[in-house]
Amino acid sequence: MFLNRVLMDAAANTDPMSEGAQNIINLINSIFPWALGIVIAAGSIFSIILGVKFAKAEEPQDREKAKQHLKNAIIGFVLIFVLIMLLRVLPTPLLNWAQGK
Repeated sequence: MFLNRVLMDAAANTDPMSEGAQNIINLINSIFPWALGIVIAAGSIFSIILGVKFAKAEEPQDREKAKQHLKNAIIGFVLIFVLIMLLRVLPTPLLNWAQGK
């Protein structure tokens, strides 16, 4: 069965690796909106919670600690957002580069 598939691919001049890579790219494209929505929702909720903690802090050290947590959370969510966007943009050019196009 596998040999027949390989022979058919060779006869049709198709690369099974590029077909598999295209399937992975399609999977990433179908998951993208869900992942982006989850990151945005989680980031918003977490930032609101940390902002409320910052506003409620009465002691200066608690206020500084809450401010640092809020900064770290925002930086983390921005990094996650950028990485998700790169995951959306980079696969096709990398596939073209690997195929020598």
